[in-house]
Amino acid sequence: MTIKDKVLDFLKYMKSKAISMEELACALNQNKAKDFKSLTKAVAKLENIGQIKFNKKGKIYLSQKDTVFEGVFRANDRGFGFVTIAEEEQAVFIPAGSTAFAMNRDLVKLKIVQQASFKERDAEGVVLEIVYRATTQIVGTFEAYAKESVAATDLYGVVFPKDKKLQNYRTYIEATGLKPADGSVVIVELTHYANEKFPFSLQGVIKKIVGHCDDPGIDILELVYSHGISFDFPAEVIEAAEKIADEIDEKELETRRDLRDQIIVSIDGKDAKDLDDAVTVWQKENGNYHLGVHIADVSYYIQENSILDKEAYERATSIYLVDRVIPMLPPKLSNGICSLNPNISRLTMSCEMEIDRQGNVVSYELFPSVIKTTKRMTYNAVNQILEEHNEEIKLQYKALVPMFEKMAELHHLLEKKRIKRGAIQFEEHETKIVVDNKGHAVDLKLRERGLSERIIESFMLIANETVAKHFADLNLPFLYRVHEHPKAEKLERFFAFTSMFGIAIRGTTSRIEPKQLQQTLMQVMGKPEEEVINIMLLRSMQQARYSEHNYGHYGLAAKYYTHFTSPIRRYPDLIVHRLLRFYANSTDKKEEEKWREILPEIAKHTSKRERRAVDVEREVIAMKKAEYLSEYVGKEFSGAIRSITKFGFFVELSNTIEGLVHVRTLTTDHFIFLEQQISLVGKRTGQVFKLGQKVVVRVIKSDPKTGEIDFALISAEKVEKFSSKNQQKKVKDSKERRKNKKQRR
Repeated sequence: MTIKDKVLDFLKYMKSKAISMEELACALNQNKAKDFKSLTKAVAKLENIGQIKFNKKGKIYLSQKDTVFEGVFRANDRGFGFVTIAEEEQAVFIPAGSTAFAMNRDLVKLKIVQQASFKERDAEGVVLEIVYRATTQIVGTFEAYAKESVAATDLYGVVFPKDKKLQNYRTYIEATGLKPADGSVVIVELTHYANEKFPFSLQGVIKKIVGHCDDPGIDILELVYSHGISFDFPAEVIEAAEKIADEIDEKELETRRDLRDQIIVSIDGKDAKDLDDAVTVWQKENGNYHLGVHIADVSYYIQENSILDKEAYERATSIYLVDRVIPMLPPKLSNGICSLNPNISRLTMSCEMEIDRQGNVVSYELFPSVIKTTKRMTYNAVNQILEEHNEEIKLQYKALVPMFEKMAELHHLLEKKRIKRGAIQFEEHETKIVVDNKGHAVDLKLRERGLSERIIESFMLIANETVAKHFADLNLPFLYRVHEHPKAEKLERFFAFTSMFGIAIRGTTSRIEPKQLQQTLMQVMGKPEEEVINIMLLRSMQQARYSEHNYGHYGLAAKYYTHFTSPIRRYPDLIVHRLLRFYANSTDKKEEEKWREILPEIAKHTSKRERRAVDVEREVIAMKKAEYLSEYVGKEFSGAIRSITKFGFFVELSNTIEGLVHVRTLTTDHFIFLEQQISLVGKRTGQVFKLGQKVVVRVIKSDPKTGEIDFALISAEKVEKFSSKNQQKKVKDSKERRKNKKQRR
């Protein structure tokens, strides 16, 4: 084979992944100077004839022309979609009419019909076939046919899907199996999919009746089931949980360190039932602090590959909704034998650390233990002791107050160290939605993070870092929680945005330290632009995920990080505990190799399940906020612009509710979206709408079913208009880009 053949074969093997010249040279064993020169020439020739290309980062990838790829389809409710071939590459645009009737998350084969340009244009493709259907069932409201129609069509009726991405579809129900009442919320198992003859028609049989559309709380049930999540545990899982004893086995205590004589407390929200962490602090004679972080030993009860383990893996995380929790483990475990309830012996995995006055962990131990928590404290009670100095509450917990004060001291040391090394702190507004006994939203309350919440956060963070470093130093297969360096294109946009405020950021988009971004936030602290800079930086960050490789945690500026502290509600934490137990008791190389093989899939699966949980939680919150605001249609509120798109801008009210002011309702001018400035600018008047701008809006629509809220603009804070010359150039450039994009599609 020639060197050119080897390059092409290797890039085909890599599919769509782009690699650097150095990686290619290493893979083809062309590292020597003479070989590398030959490789460079071969690559140049292949680029000249269009068989390979370079991306923006200078990495090489196989030209996509005439190549069939596989990827995941993401549907848009307007008929078009995008296919992700590789996570690090730009998605391929699929126009309406070229989707082969693929549905959201389907695995498809596609062909590229138009290459991406260096700067602006997305690659465009055609779906050739659907390899795997991700959507096998849908959830929606059933509309029954009359008897005559049932006889004529052999269909019971039609279901209108809950999923927004399926809003154009109708699912016709075969006249077999369950026959629900009109208005029932049902789960449908699909038997036929859309095709050329029936482009927006699905067909199926009813698998389960969830309830009726008028039932209290049915809105959340419908949404959860539409994401493929089940509230109920299978009967065999419940049966397996019931077989677990309610009390710990005394024989097990022989192999554990007994810490039941220590003063150990749990500190959680008052409504929490799954208590998986407890802590203790005291000051040693040398002035250092002893911090004990004791975590429920779920891995003792959930044996690998058992039915409980398989169910926990499938769920991967507990999901916290407005008025309920969908637990990862059956309540018998999550609220019972695994929960660190007060004054009861519980099995734990402990991370004990000695921490000096600079916040450094100078020594630590990881071991199985048994504890008995002294008190079940709430965040509110500890805040009243430490922040409000409530004498009545201090008297009630008199014996514990000195320890809480030491906890505060240690927290401040740990926090100071994190800030010094560059950890980026985002203060996000959280809202507690208050519902009545029918599940209807009746009030919104802003959540304030007090000192006690920050104390527990500091203790969990340092425990997670300590455990991660322990295994990284041992170079053993392990599961890390990683947060990678922000992508260059997002940072480039952030740099351009901050420059409008006269903020110059040191560093480059390809290599900037967290501390430099942290300093940017400190520059704007207390200034009018503080909140909007925070928002833009947060949007520039990558999503944290699980990985078998240690890439560090960028946001925390931590070299090592994992999730060790919540095994009741997160499967990765359960895996970390399982690894702790395995490595402490075995040197089996075959078993170690097994972990090396299975950890990548565990990381990928749990990351996906985490994102699904976040999506569901956000959708429920949006739905309930819209439900609350539906009582105020026609009312006026003050707010601020939080995001801007070409079709309008989103306004956040003081209670964190967010709604859209659509560009078509701005009738005073024709507004152009300037992407670099993230602004809408009037073509004739030069009027500007920008992030952070104060506005007054009227509620014109608030739909609890979709979570969509529409505002009409009443007035806006005056901001500096664009200069005529500058405005004309930017508007012209923007129009030219839109024209080019329209021609392509």
